[in-house]
Amino acid sequence: MLTTCLWSPTNQALEMAEYYCSVFPDSHITTTGLYDEANPHLPGSQKWDVMIVEFTLFGTDQFATLNGGPYFQHSCAASWMIPCSSQEEMDYYYNKLSAVPEAEMCGWMTDKFGVSWQLNPTNFVEYMKTGTPEWKSKLMKATMEMKRLSWDAIETAYNS
Repeated sequence: MLTTCLWSPTNQALEMAEYYCSVFPDSHITTTGLYDEANPHLPGSQKWDVMIVEFTLFGTDQFATLNGGPYFQHSCAASWMIPCSSQEEMDYYYNKLSAVPEAEMCGWMTDKFGVSWQLNPTNFVEYMKTGTPEWKSKLMKATMEMKRLSWDAIETAYNS
């Protein structure tokens, strides 16, 4: 089993894990590990500060957050895709995760920790698997022009 480890450059590993567990259903923290000495790479670090927090999202997806220091920042080059089965579900995740609404594009958003997320509507996924090349092309064009994804607009683009 793979575990996604999200680096925290600002000593927020526990806050990140708690936040993600509050956003996603069937999620919980499984382990919290502490530094047994101050971390020389984290300014202001003290003995017994949180080093790593392991947690589960959606009941099965394994994640960890690590207080590693200011060496690495998150990038939209890596994003986590969230399956969504309705407009209401997409709106929920937009409202919970998007820290910079004006930067949203085609289902992509960045949260308050700089982590990128991508909404993956199940109707879009199904149409991309089963549609004709012409329908897929129309659908891709329509979604690439959407700032926030719209379930109904995906349906309209595919069926027009």
